[in-house]
Amino acid sequence: MELLLKTCVLRRNACTAVCFWRSHAVQKPSVKKISTTSPRSTVMPAWVIDKYGKNEVLRFTQNMMIPVIHYPNEVIIKVHAASVNPIDVNMRSGYGATALNMKRDPLHIKTKGEEFPLTLGRDVSGVVMECGLDVRYFKPGDEVWAAVPPWKQGTLSEFVVVSGNEVSLKPKSLTHTQAASLPYVALTAWSAIHKVGGLNDKNCTGKRVLILGASGGVGTFAIQVMKAWAAHVTAVCSQDASELVRKLGADDVIDYRSGNMEEQLKSLKPFDFILDNVGGSTETWALNFLKKWSGATYVTLVTPFLLNMDRLGIADGMLQTGVTMGSKTLKHFWQGVHYRWAFFMASGLYLDDIAKLVDEGKGRRVSASETRRLAQQLQATIFRGHARQLRFPSSLCSHRRDVRQQVPSPGVWLLQPLCKKDSASY
Repeated sequence: MELLLKTCVLRRNACTAVCFWRSHAVQKPSVKKISTTSPRSTVMPAWVIDKYGKNEVLRFTQNMMIPVIHYPNEVIIKVHAASVNPIDVNMRSGYGATALNMKRDPLHIKTKGEEFPLTLGRDVSGVVMECGLDVRYFKPGDEVWAAVPPWKQGTLSEFVVVSGNEVSLKPKSLTHTQAASLPYVALTAWSAIHKVGGLNDKNCTGKRVLILGASGGVGTFAIQVMKAWAAHVTAVCSQDASELVRKLGADDVIDYRSGNMEEQLKSLKPFDFILDNVGGSTETWALNFLKKWSGATYVTLVTPFLLNMDRLGIADGMLQTGVTMGSKTLKHFWQGVHYRWAFFMASGLYLDDIAKLVDEGKGRRVSASETRRLAQQLQATIFRGHARQLRFPSSLCSHRRDVRQQVPSPGVWLLQPLCKKDSASY
């Protein structure tokens, strides 16, 4: 027995020695790897907010983490140009935070404030840098444009990650700066007109359209689309914007400050479609100007959905919103008209249609003097939550300047109405 134990011990020691020797035998001398390429940076410059508030919460940082692809249908875009919309100003103040945080974290796993640092900006025009495994329609190097949903990190940064179905190839006729002024307002207008209103190039000919708030970003794009589809457009705006909307193709222009706006509308024929960008008290009288019992539709972009959730919470806010929407829809249905709400919808397919409309249309650019005038108006108004016509196309990540100092260059694109009678004048 003693002999057997000694034999086992010797064998174990022998195995240990052999293993120890093998570990040294197979060990290779360390070699320092030399690379001729610079290491990939993990941070980028961006404009962010760390809490909700006024302009002073905006912060420029050089250390925002570069986004990465989490899902196989995502792409990373290097931002060449971005823009500021009124929704960014409202989000900076906390508008819609309850609903947007629910979308960001539906299971409520994260703690309050986890959305910070939050990057604002919805529009982007840039170049694809990386694609997920399921992305088939884009490749690195493609010039694209997109509008990022408000629950995602925004575009006022060097890179942004978006879903492949939210991206479209940039119109070839536009520069990045020009393209960055369109996606958000264009998709919002497209959603209201086409998706909710049911209008398109085949059924819009000769229809009478009324646009309230026609000189804003959504309104100016809507005018041009309606004219491209051969509709008759009546635009309501202030007197100082009347020349602009006429150049965009509006057939009739009414100054809402004139004091007799409703009287002027009564003198016109009833409308088939109304797009309301103003909200408030307008819906108490605007629907009276629709054609009764003919399928006429009123669509408003000013809804209490996000405000209800901010004020009442998720459950009560959604309930209140449903009751409000249902009651108004039924009320106006029995009066012979359709009442609808519309929202921004991120869609690469819709941007494909918009890009085609831009590239096939005869466009004109705003003159340098007109651009400077609009820029001065915008600088004075956009950070009070109201913007007209243009946003600030800017590569904020490339220049450390205050957002309020970004001024559009002379050459911001306006989509020309595709009307034969107007084509000679541009």
